[in-house]
Amino acid sequence: MPTLEFKGKQYIYSHHHSVPFRELLINEKKSFPAHGKKPSLDDNLIIHGDNLHALKALMPHYAGKIKCIYIDPPYNTGNEGWCYNDNVNSPLMKDWISKNANPVDKEDMQRHDKWLCMMYPRLKLLHELLSDDGVIFVSIDDNELYNLRCVLDEVFSDQNWVGTIVWKNATDNNPTNISVEHEYVLCFSKKKDSLVNIWKSAKSDIKNKLIEIGTQLVKEHKEQSLLQKAYTDWFRVNKPYLSTLDRYKYIDNGGVYTGSQSVHNPGREGYRYDVIHPTTKKACKQPLMGYRFPKETMEKLIEEGKILFGEDEDKIIELKVYAFQYEDKLPSLISLDGRLGAYEFKSILHDSKKFDNPKPSQFIKQILAYVLGKDDLILDSFAGSGTTAHAVLDLNKEDGGNRKFILVEMEDYADPITAERVRRVIKGVPTAKDEKLKAGLGGSFTFCELGKEISIEKIITGESLPDYGALAQYVFYTATGKSLEKQTTQRPDYFVGETDLYEVYLIYKPDIAFLRCNDSALNDTKLQAIAARNSKKEKLVFATAKYMGQKELSSQNITFCQLPYAIHKVVGG
Repeated sequence: MPTLEFKGKQYIYSHHHSVPFRELLINEKKSFPAHGKKPSLDDNLIIHGDNLHALKALMPHYAGKIKCIYIDPPYNTGNEGWCYNDNVNSPLMKDWISKNANPVDKEDMQRHDKWLCMMYPRLKLLHELLSDDGVIFVSIDDNELYNLRCVLDEVFSDQNWVGTIVWKNATDNNPTNISVEHEYVLCFSKKKDSLVNIWKSAKSDIKNKLIEIGTQLVKEHKEQSLLQKAYTDWFRVNKPYLSTLDRYKYIDNGGVYTGSQSVHNPGREGYRYDVIHPTTKKACKQPLMGYRFPKETMEKLIEEGKILFGEDEDKIIELKVYAFQYEDKLPSLISLDGRLGAYEFKSILHDSKKFDNPKPSQFIKQILAYVLGKDDLILDSFAGSGTTAHAVLDLNKEDGGNRKFILVEMEDYADPITAERVRRVIKGVPTAKDEKLKAGLGGSFTFCELGKEISIEKIITGESLPDYGALAQYVFYTATGKSLEKQTTQRPDYFVGETDLYEVYLIYKPDIAFLRCNDSALNDTKLQAIAARNSKKEKLVFATAKYMGQKELSSQNITFCQLPYAIHKVVGG
């Protein structure tokens, strides 16, 4: 497979491995917990900090658990003022960056190299965080489209490319040679063979409008002819705005409906029998490959009024499909006015000038509806104005789901804009025109900041003393390559968690006096507590010292891992 070469690649190729782990510190004042609950790392998260470090901090908690990632990185137009400031441990790299313009602008002839240096390690970590059946969506425009595609091919493999969505979001009234009226969303999977065959979604604002107008007209008109006339008048005016639902031009007491060719048998010979036209009493024309259903099923559908006949027998019958039954496949072309994002942002925070070009939540929601189950987790590591959280909360409100989000934003507006928007969307915006937004979508989140790096070497010196839960997450991940299912606290038997092959134990307190005394060592009493679990698995026990021989440890299938020197790495265990 061809690969993309760019300046600095040799230095950042493995940079994600050298990024230190950090604690996620909860900021209770900025959090918005559910009523009667305390902020928790198990809740929705909004993290303020450099997204490279935040992604590394998420690894012990969420490696392999994220179902969907959506990111909207800088498009590198030269007008955004973004800075490349990753602390890559290379004198040549540091010298290059120090001698070139930062922030990156149009005059920087190496801005594409810097953008790729910024994106590469982040995409590496995002790949590790994604579940096997997960997908990543990346928004971009023509400035970096082809560079991005090459990097995604390399990190995720070109075999896992799912598709490219074209978002028609503007009308260019001042074109030069070609009118540019669109952006792109690239989609890759972690393992394509783990995806469902077809993404379908029942979520559609247009569908909801058809259901709404249908319900209204059915109440107003009892006679079928008047009901159909009223809907036809409405349909004629609104058809240009109905997109893929412009086939729904009929109505009865069940609501708005269309005719579907689902009675046809696709691709192979189906059932053959006569269906008699109710008026002409002649057999209707059969589909080329016959009917999809056996005769008994067809007779039941006719009896229930679910089959549509033409004016005479020359028209093939159709299956009646109501608007409420509508499901659509994720299209490769989405038309939605990009200005809606700014209007929406202004209606919530009342100042659209604070943020440039926010995405409409409707756009993100439309994509997520196809790929997220009701309990899935989504990550956005370029959170910006918080649109992704808005979209997730809207989906949950609509179908009672419990989807969760993790947002990461490094800029100072992480609290006053990103988190504040989410707070208002949860509580409700009294001045909003949208009724759901006015009432509030509900939900909660925990606001986090990045703590000091978790450095095992600094623990004994007292320079860095993470709490028990943070260190437990760290040693478990570094020992097994897996993330813990939930937060852990110290137990009498020091058990942290287990995989199919290993159990992990940690003897530790964030107290320098404890770490320097005999109580922090693995001794006979602690060995008995561990042995009481009666497990046959190999046990990895982390402690500062041990007061027993290898024979005693081997009898209990224990491997001693001395802090700070021994951090096992048994990835995949």
